[in-house]
Amino acid sequence: MPGEKSQMREPSREEMLAALEKRQGAAAVRKLQAATVAVCGLGGLGSNIAISLARAGVGKLILVDFDCVDVTNLHRQQYKASQVGLPKPEALLANLKEIAPYTEYETHFEKVTAESVSRQVAKAQIVCEAFDNAEAKAMLVNAVLETMPEKYLVAASGMAGYDGGNSITTRKITKHFYLCGDGKSDVNDGIGLVAPRVMLCAAHQALTAIRLILGLE
Repeated sequence: MPGEKSQMREPSREEMLAALEKRQGAAAVRKLQAATVAVCGLGGLGSNIAISLARAGVGKLILVDFDCVDVTNLHRQQYKASQVGLPKPEALLANLKEIAPYTEYETHFEKVTAESVSRQVAKAQIVCEAFDNAEAKAMLVNAVLETMPEKYLVAASGMAGYDGGNSITTRKITKHFYLCGDGKSDVNDGIGLVAPRVMLCAAHQALTAIRLILGLE
């Protein structure tokens, strides 16, 4: 009857795949469904990367972080106020399951180290670096490029401040290494982080991963 509220109903896996195929094409969805991407660091970059990849239909996401949600994260990271205090992998998993319930998820509530990374990202074809610490970034880049040369690495450098969004770009460094960001801005220079620029950089990383899955890079 007109005016009546429709009942809430979670769509089936088949319905969600059909909707994705209508918007993205059946061939692309098949490739995305067969892919596994690891997201190392689930802060402003990683939480946004993961949500974009889940929405696009990536079949499996590996989520790695050792931190818990803090109130200072809420202005740019994909968490809710009610999740403050929860481990980030646990909180992000709950949010992702509301968005993409049929995606396969693997979570690691632990730090990424040179010794642990090969185990944590073993099943991924693509690794997204999403740390906010320069030493951790360098460690992950070196570990993946030197010990896992068959994997693609999509990293980030520079998204702080209020500069225009067009300064954030994606660069191909080597055949298996891509770098997203403005390449210069740094929070350590006293420049803050604002959600739109962080999300822009995360979108570059997610799109690069999708293009690699589809063979477009």
